[in-house]
Amino acid sequence: MKLADIKNTTFLDAGQIGYQAAQLFAHIGGYNVILWDPDSEKLAKGIKAISDGMQRFQVDKGKITQDVKDEIMGRIVGTTDLAAAVKEADFVSECCAEDLELKQDLFKKLDEYAPPGAILASNPICLDIAAIAAATTRPERVIGFHFFEPTAVMKLIEVIAGPNTSDEAVETALALAEKLGKEPVICRGFSYGHIANRAYFGMVQTAIQMVWERVASPADIDKSLKLGYNLPMGPLAVGDYAGFWGIFAKAEKDAMREAGPVAGHLHPLLRSMVAAGYPGGSGEKGIYAFYDEVLNK
Repeated sequence: MKLADIKNTTFLDAGQIGYQAAQLFAHIGGYNVILWDPDSEKLAKGIKAISDGMQRFQVDKGKITQDVKDEIMGRIVGTTDLAAAVKEADFVSECCAEDLELKQDLFKKLDEYAPPGAILASNPICLDIAAIAAATTRPERVIGFHFFEPTAVMKLIEVIAGPNTSDEAVETALALAEKLGKEPVICRGFSYGHIANRAYFGMVQTAIQMVWERVASPADIDKSLKLGYNLPMGPLAVGDYAGFWGIFAKAEKDAMREAGPVAGHLHPLLRSMVAAGYPGGSGEKGIYAFYDEVLNK
């Protein structure tokens, strides 16, 4: 499958990453897009979020016309039927939760339903692409295509090649990222967290430890890193925005298996936060609120 062969794309999971990626492919790539989710209510919310976001940030600001928006939205179709979602797909991207068993089960179904030539992409935060590809009979067509949030703004896409991923799949993924206006990097072999997250998580863990020790508030830690290292957003604010804390908690079993029991162990502060209902993410409280409402009472 080469770039010119890609016409129909499918995104699995209508959460924040999935619907943003669907919009990116329909708008910038000009592709036909199917957005799949087994939850019909979540699916409807995802498609509405695409429409509302385009209206607020593009149509109302004069960046595109209403006709252009309608044309883009016309390329996006939602479904709860997985087999129907991928039966004509040239490129499938899974954007589900960071859970290896969940992803493996999904890729086993994709292997059955998707066309033989389709590229099957995963959006893993940390997980081994080889372990995901092992659930299929075509590991040469499985690749990591890791988006960063917010997808419309962040320029980076990590293309993650497993040991069996073909050179053609890698080249196509790199070309696709560039067509979408992104700047791709390639990660080969297994690195827990791949490139950016592996390096970034070291800073996040240290920032969390400083909150735990009451060295400083999350706001001041983020301010120091933003001003000292010219970061656009502090790591703790990013964690609150992206819901890292809940993701880390759910992924602890996989993290301990793949990164080792020490590196993969969930920080006690995060364990307390998530248990108390502060996972971060859309509409949820995170470490800023936990510090103000619990730690610093």
